[in-house]
Amino acid sequence: MQEQPRILALDVGTKTIGVAVSDPLGITAQAVETIRRQSVTQDLAQLQRLVQLYNPERFVVGYPLSMSGAPGPQAQFVETFVEHLRGLELPIDYIDERLTTKQAATALIATGMRRDKRKAVIDQQAAVLILQSYLDRRSRRQAAPDAHQEP
Repeated sequence: MQEQPRILALDVGTKTIGVAVSDPLGITAQAVETIRRQSVTQDLAQLQRLVQLYNPERFVVGYPLSMSGAPGPQAQFVETFVEHLRGLELPIDYIDERLTTKQAATALIATGMRRDKRKAVIDQQAAVLILQSYLDRRSRRQAAPDAHQEP
C-alpha cells in the first residue's frame, strides 16, 4: 500500500484539546496527546508544533451536534476556535462527534483504567474515535464503485 498524507483530528473542549493522527497508510487513528488549553495563541503554537512533526494534509475537527442533529451548545465555541485554526493554513473538515466522549469513557473503563488516568487521556481517545470515523467514511467512499463507469 502507498503512504497517504497524514491527518490530525481534534476534539476541542474548553479546558483541553484531544489530538489524534492517522497512520502513514491512512487506515487507523492513533492517540497523540491532550493539549491543556491556555490561550488561543498558545493552543495554536502547540498545534503548529504537531503540524511540523506530522506534516498533515488537513485537520478533522469534531463538531458537537445534539441527538436531533442540530448544532449543540458547544458548536459556536468550536466554530470560533476553527476560525483561529485557519491561520495554520490547512484544510479543515468537521465531523459529527456525537457520543464520542461517552464511547471513549466506556472503552477506557472496560480496560480497567483508573479514573484519574482516564481523565488524562479521554480527550485523546475521543479524537481517535473522531478520526477513525472520518478514515472509515473516506475508505468506503473510495471503495464504492463509480456509478458513472461503464461495467
